[in-house]
Amino acid sequence: MRKWLLGLIIAAAAIVTGFGGFNSVQAASKPHYTITTDTTYPPFEFQTANGQFKGIDMDLLKAIAKREGFTYTLKPMSFNSGVQSVQAGQADAIIAGMTITDERRQTFDFSDPYYKSGIVIAANEKNKKVNSLADLKGQKVAVKTGTAGAEYAMSLAKKYDLKIVSFNDSNTMYADVMVGNEAAAFEDQPVMAYAIAQGTKMKIISKPAQAGDYGFAVKKGANAALLDKFNQGYASLVADGTYDKIVQSYLGKHGYNYQKNAAASADNNSYLGILKQNKDAILTGLWMTIKLTVVGIVLASIYGLILAILGVSPYAWVRAISTFFIYVFRGMPMLVLAFFIYIGLPNLTGVKIPAFTAGVITLILNEGAYIGSFVKGGFLSVDGGQMEAARSLGLPYGKAMRRIIMPQGIRLTVPSFINQFIITLKDTSILSVIGLVELTQTGTLIIARNLQGFKVWLMIAGMYLIVITLLTWVSNIVEKRIK
Repeated sequence: MRKWLLGLIIAAAAIVTGFGGFNSVQAASKPHYTITTDTTYPPFEFQTANGQFKGIDMDLLKAIAKREGFTYTLKPMSFNSGVQSVQAGQADAIIAGMTITDERRQTFDFSDPYYKSGIVIAANEKNKKVNSLADLKGQKVAVKTGTAGAEYAMSLAKKYDLKIVSFNDSNTMYADVMVGNEAAAFEDQPVMAYAIAQGTKMKIISKPAQAGDYGFAVKKGANAALLDKFNQGYASLVADGTYDKIVQSYLGKHGYNYQKNAAASADNNSYLGILKQNKDAILTGLWMTIKLTVVGIVLASIYGLILAILGVSPYAWVRAISTFFIYVFRGMPMLVLAFFIYIGLPNLTGVKIPAFTAGVITLILNEGAYIGSFVKGGFLSVDGGQMEAARSLGLPYGKAMRRIIMPQGIRLTVPSFINQFIITLKDTSILSVIGLVELTQTGTLIIARNLQGFKVWLMIAGMYLIVITLLTWVSNIVEKRIK
């Protein structure tokens, strides 16, 4: 038992040491920044089949960084999470088609505007009853959390009796409109045009409204040097015509280049084609999922074992500590816990927490609380007479626990450990909200580019089932050996 546990601890330490960091060593002569973006927002930002980040925003940032002599690490996450990440100091800036508003100026410092857009309304092209804003009266509409489109919809909600439903990414929002759960979606015009050109069966039913400027944003009062570099680089790109070339490569000279991108969308979108085109990204996402699962379950098991031991202590105050931690972290939703650790704590302390570290801590606290609960139950299920007999023979309490109670209690909980291992694997998908590109987030990024939601999610679901089946098989072998 001890050798098995020691092996797991060593394996976890090796994975954390070897793979836990994301930032490569940067040249000391160049300033380095962490910049977040929403890579499900084409044509401004999206991920290609080979894992590269492309789009107007991505190309602009790359060109500006090269001219102004700085490097950066890109952190993809939902727009709402990215905004909070910058506010918490976890990221230095955000570039994600972010509209400059007076309200946002209270929290962020913006660059010079680099693109002007407007909000359009789009409905399912098969919905013949919705052809204008007036047709939406009294119906549900979809918006993307924290965006200008959401603000525009809310400004119309009272007049048209709109019932607003919010989403974290554009692709899920489009899909919900497509299946008829909402009558229409509010989206930026070039983004909606791109989606339609890529095959999304929707129609634009309004002219662009509330035209707004996009800006590169940093936390108010912070990273002034980075903001200056962006403005200088942008001005340089405009002056020599590079900016126009970047925009026209995605939108054409007079708007969206439908013909060009229709040809680009003629990729093989069969199941095998999608798998071949995205195999590297899928394997990378799968490895991240496995890495989080192994490190999380091993460290959570150690933490849970400690809570269980404290929970059967002869001292009431020690048992109270165990009960408190199990109650708090078992009762807190993992999504809330992840945001609190990754965004809340840095806001409070001013200390950055790497996304991988925050994800592992979230798994330890949440999964460890469940493990502590059922292992404690395993200890308590051992006949109390065995402890009394051991003490009567002169064994100290600690030695009696280690030699008699714990081995029996842990053996009784092996099936629960296997079940928790599988639950942890599935729970890693929640950590995509803090920018970890695991298997679920990889699926989201692929869909943002090819808009083949059903096929991609079916493939991702199949991969989870395969991994869970293998883990169950290995766990069953371990269970037999332990028993």
